[in-house]
Amino acid sequence: MAGRLRAPTGRYGGKSAAQRQAERRTRFLGAALGLFGGSPGYRATTVAALSEAAGLSTRQFYEEFRTLEDVLAALHLQVNAWAEEAVLAAAAGARDLPLTERAAAIFRAYAADVTGDPRRIRIAFVEIVGVSPRLEEQRLARRARWIDLICAEARTAVARGEAAPRDYRLAATAFIGSVNGLLHDFSAGWVDATLDEVVDELVRQLVGILRPPGWSPGAPAR
Repeated sequence: MAGRLRAPTGRYGGKSAAQRQAERRTRFLGAALGLFGGSPGYRATTVAALSEAAGLSTRQFYEEFRTLEDVLAALHLQVNAWAEEAVLAAAAGARDLPLTERAAAIFRAYAADVTGDPRRIRIAFVEIVGVSPRLEEQRLARRARWIDLICAEARTAVARGEAAPRDYRLAATAFIGSVNGLLHDFSAGWVDATLDEVVDELVRQLVGILRPPGWSPGAPAR
């Protein structure tokens, strides 16, 4: 299929073409979350199967997407957006708390979001990997966004005199790998711990990075 079919225009059933298009897209992504994130998985799903699960036609699929890879790309971004919304809300609510409590609130929000629905974590950490150069670039770009968020929190801690001043990008890159790996393994049942214990471990790791041996809290950085 060279490109998407042209979607109908005008109003129907009291809804505009844009409203109907948004509803169709939501239904396709909802069906994809079930099929890609559950059974049979992205690689074994067909356009026909996805359209049937969404209660729509294959013609309507091609009005919204070119390929199933486009659906996976959109769903991957949506899953990350949900998690980011949860993290930013938690960070705003915890901005006046001490470092350890603030980090715990942020990671608890992230962990609860990504592990609350096993299908989301499969999309974010399993199905997206190795699909194509395009999606690999998207996956790494989305990871870089999380690294930026951790670095921003680190700069805040430094400015408050809660953390050692240094460039945290390399440490944040390594740490985000630990976060993703541990939460994936927890969701898969490979970690004998509660979610609170997992979060506590991540917080200990982060605080250890921000406060290395020999460093003690001092005046805020200028």
